[in-house]
Amino acid sequence: MVNNDQVVTLAARPSIPALAYLLTGCIAVIGSNSLVLGPIAPAVAASFATSVPAVMVASAAFGLGTSASALFLARYIDRVGARRMLQGALLLLAIALVASALAPTVVALVAAQSVAGIAAGVAMPAIYASSAAIAPPGRESGTIGVVLTGWTLSMVAGVSLSAVLADLVHWRAVFAAVALLAALAVAGLTLTSLSDARKSGPAPTPLGALTVPGIVPLLVACGAFMTAFYGVYGYLGDHLHQGLGEPVSANGWAALAYGVGFGAAALLDGVIDRLGARRVMPFAYLLVAVVYVAMAAVSGSFGPTLAMVAIWGLANHFGLNVLVMRLAALDPSRRGTIMGLNSSVTYLAVFVGTTGFGPLYTGFGFAACAMVAALLMLVSALAAAWRSPPPILP
Repeated sequence: MVNNDQVVTLAARPSIPALAYLLTGCIAVIGSNSLVLGPIAPAVAASFATSVPAVMVASAAFGLGTSASALFLARYIDRVGARRMLQGALLLLAIALVASALAPTVVALVAAQSVAGIAAGVAMPAIYASSAAIAPPGRESGTIGVVLTGWTLSMVAGVSLSAVLADLVHWRAVFAAVALLAALAVAGLTLTSLSDARKSGPAPTPLGALTVPGIVPLLVACGAFMTAFYGVYGYLGDHLHQGLGEPVSANGWAALAYGVGFGAAALLDGVIDRLGARRVMPFAYLLVAVVYVAMAAVSGSFGPTLAMVAIWGLANHFGLNVLVMRLAALDPSRRGTIMGLNSSVTYLAVFVGTTGFGPLYTGFGFAACAMVAALLMLVSALAAAWRSPPPILP
């Protein structure tokens, strides 16, 4: 039996805005490109008669482009408007993806992915800033969680199918398909009423946003968290293919496992709203560290590795959700700039993770990469637990 108080509470609970699902699709498009190269890297390397680490330089270039763009261009989101910036960024992304599909050499692929990174560096902060802005009070975690499930779509419908597409057609067809999705996302934004509020005056400076209390520890946590992820993810596909003898299409199963775990965690996002992002964040990162240790322990077997990848996705969802929540709440007036700093650090971590873990993977294997990632997650947990001292009042 439901009492009157419960009826009032259920009726008063706001629903997640429909626009959140549009932003979910935009995340899925960007995520498909940023995550797709790892699983198809062996096929790309064979096509160009080069090594997987050489191909992954394109992923590193994407990361550098995104990092620089987020640092220097995302600040204009607060002045120009999130919708306009997002539309332009997705259009540029579509063009860069067509160039990636047509790349005649590895160098050309690296250049095209650099341009894709510039586009993503504007698009990601615009999406995160918009998701925080449209979230109803009390549904912040749920709204951001829905938007973050775009990463699940990119894993399941993007990365998983890309591995199969690379086997059945060609790796170039993968980039062509994602380019089409980017064009559809631009069309979808044109037909919606996503707010494009703009602020007068000069755009906030990135260095100025670093003075916001509490932002530096959160960016440190972000850097270690994302370096660990991309360092392991970037070489998971080659480990399954070369280390365990699985076909390239089997990498799609790993992406599917991660995506299912990441998406399933969205059902538990209400826990964050009840307990608070600050309280949950250190424990979420400690959980990810434990997952990396377990992944290293079972890395010699395909089945157990898939199981751990699914748990990895679930744990990473919580880590990313609380990070976005805490950063977005620091200073709403500079939300675009702050989320730009977040994306800048994130994709600098793409560069550090893929290039730094390359020699580690080549020399010591996948298990060593997972153990180093666990150590980085301890750094994230400590940074997340850091409490800035209160300001000294005059």
